[in-house]
Amino acid sequence: MEFCFSATFSQPEELVPLAQAGDASGWNTMSVSDHLINPVETASPYPYTKDGQRRWEMGTPWPDPWVTIGHLAAVTERLRFLTTVYILPARTPVHVAKQVGTAAVLSGNRVGLGIGMGWMAEEFEAMGTSFAQRGKRADEMLEVMRKLWTGEIVEHHGEFFDVPALEMLPAPTEAVPVYVGGLSTAALRRAARHDGWVSDLHTIEELAAIRQQIEQYRQEYDRTEVPFSVFGSAKDAWDLDGYRRVAEAGVTHLVTMPWYFYAGATTDLAGKVGGIHQFAEDIIAHW
Repeated sequence: MEFCFSATFSQPEELVPLAQAGDASGWNTMSVSDHLINPVETASPYPYTKDGQRRWEMGTPWPDPWVTIGHLAAVTERLRFLTTVYILPARTPVHVAKQVGTAAVLSGNRVGLGIGMGWMAEEFEAMGTSFAQRGKRADEMLEVMRKLWTGEIVEHHGEFFDVPALEMLPAPTEAVPVYVGGLSTAALRRAARHDGWVSDLHTIEELAAIRQQIEQYRQEYDRTEVPFSVFGSAKDAWDLDGYRRVAEAGVTHLVTMPWYFYAGATTDLAGKVGGIHQFAEDIIAHW
């Protein structure tokens, strides 16, 4: 199992020192999150809390993930970067393919595209895209994007997008992995058709059950021999034994905020950097 730390809710000025700390101390991946806007009020319930309320307050910054990843890749050498998760269907495929493909080239293929279908209708309204058909739209977007990432002359004529014969360069020299977040049957099936799944915060037992469910879908799609990654966050693991049980549950990449264990959720930058290094000494070095 590899280790990924999440920079969600960190301030923009903290991101470079956090990335450099992870790069220097043996972490595999740093993840960044995505929201286009933060409405004062929304009619859309947040799907990952019991009361439907968002986990953040007004004033929370959401820097653009691909601008951020491009910046962080330039000041690191080996650390990989992942979006957890990028609201894919709120965008258009040619634009996203260009952003992600460029980031892949400039970083030396150190990027992964973690996607979600989105839950906030207001974001789609602000972008002028369809919320009601976002799942079908995202599926076709990925088809278009994979064509564009070949760097060859390609075209696409589908239900939502019509792309004439063209090429998009520079092109990644390795396939960009696509990981899917979400808990619905549609989300888990979509993950099974691609390169991996991104969890919310679960117990180890829940992670194991979801992984088993995804494997059943992968059997249906005849993809059990294709490598598959699970970026999982466990709320009942905090030491080596716990993380071994997370790995046994089928998680390939543990996602955590390591400073929570040493300095608390509201610590300053020094506490976060210290947590990254201390977790690496306590856990990663003994893995």
